[in-house]
Amino acid sequence: MPEIIHVMAGAIADASGRILVGKRPDHVHQGGLWEFPGGKLEPGESPEAGLARELAEELGIQVRASRPLIRVHHDYGDRHILLDVHRVDDYAGVPHGREGQPLDWLAPEDMDPAAFPAADRPIITALRLPPLMLITGEEPDRPDAFLARLGRALETGARLVQLRAHQLSANDYAHLAQAACDLCDRTGATLLLNRDPAEVASVPRHGLHLNSQVLMTLRERPGRSNELVGASCHDPVQLARAADLGLDYALLSPVKPTASHPETSPLGWDTFVAWVDPLPLPVYALGGLTTDDLDDAFQHGAQGIAAIRGLWPVR
Repeated sequence: MPEIIHVMAGAIADASGRILVGKRPDHVHQGGLWEFPGGKLEPGESPEAGLARELAEELGIQVRASRPLIRVHHDYGDRHILLDVHRVDDYAGVPHGREGQPLDWLAPEDMDPAAFPAADRPIITALRLPPLMLITGEEPDRPDAFLARLGRALETGARLVQLRAHQLSANDYAHLAQAACDLCDRTGATLLLNRDPAEVASVPRHGLHLNSQVLMTLRERPGRSNELVGASCHDPVQLARAADLGLDYALLSPVKPTASHPETSPLGWDTFVAWVDPLPLPVYALGGLTTDDLDDAFQHGAQGIAAIRGLWPVR
């Protein structure tokens, strides 16, 4: 088995949310493609120290604040890369290509995955996804009250919404989804429909969220090519299926005890890390979590947290 090369990379953000990328020299591995700046971690070096050293050497900046974004394992055949990516939101200095490499600032939505090495492509997805996923809660059978609560959540910053309303008929769900999609469109939020894909084929949306039962019946990725598709997972087999189908993200639960399923043993953060680390896609932590758990989630390899009670507005 090829040696695992541990590479630190920085997703360096400016005030408008654009991310700094550099172009690899033509003569090196994956030459001519864009990448996130960084380099090989040295023996005995901590990830934070390695990232700071690489960005100082490559760009002439000093990292002031960073946090884990995603770790990507990728086998190129002749080498196995562990790409350990941290988001850098505060630094000193003006980035410049100290090794003569071209640089550019790109919004994540404008990044073309084909212009990056294969190992970098899950990073683009992670940069496009927000750290919080709101799963809708009570009263979908009272549309006016439900949509008022959703509107309050959007006004306070929710940007990724999973419409969960299993008790509704297909017709009532479709009507609610139309109204919810209109609300999300006004604020630039993304609406994911948690329903059998065949049932909502013509329903307005920005993406699909699959439950674990539907996930395990699929042999190919559902939905449209330009929409987000993710799934709820509860074990490594389901997580592997999500990755094999090329989904954009997964949810893994329950991380902590939950009031809705008190009989289910929580995974805990150590198990979350062990199951998530091999995956080439962002994973949200779910189950008994609130925004107070967000930093813990980042430190344990999560894209962020998903929640109902922790994020759904009170009446």
